[in-house]
Amino acid sequence: MTHSGLAEGTKAPAFRLPRDGGASVSLSDFAGQKLVLFFYPRADTPGCTREAIDFTRLSRAFAESRTAVLGISADPPRTQEAFRNKHQLSVPLASDEQHEMLEAYGVWGEKSMYGRTFLGISRTTVLIGADGRVIRIWRNVRVDGHADEVLAAAQNS
Repeated sequence: MTHSGLAEGTKAPAFRLPRDGGASVSLSDFAGQKLVLFFYPRADTPGCTREAIDFTRLSRAFAESRTAVLGISADPPRTQEAFRNKHQLSVPLASDEQHEMLEAYGVWGEKSMYGRTFLGISRTTVLIGADGRVIRIWRNVRVDGHADEVLAAAQNS
């Protein structure tokens, strides 16, 4: 996995993506508030489902700390909608089928599993400040307890 020039303290790359529900979402929609981007490999797989449910469970606490949350994968918007509806997710889910934003954030690249190499998303979370700068990056995320850790970072920044 090669990482982009994305680093803590740098300006977050702009994006505009289709999201569940048929609308689009962009970085500028969140100007003046903190934003958590959680990048997940595939909708409706066990780890991704647990992660999205955890962020949904904490959505009120994130809102109280003036922090928006957005989940992003390369799945098509219809798949994202089915995922959201099946698990009653309250966090918006965006789709980057072209991988442009995924590459800009350094989360798309070569992975290996069970001896096989393929291109995909490395589970990563990025916390962006109200000023549009990256506050914190979590790479190769382990799902259990992760959303709580991100919430604590958002509350303390």
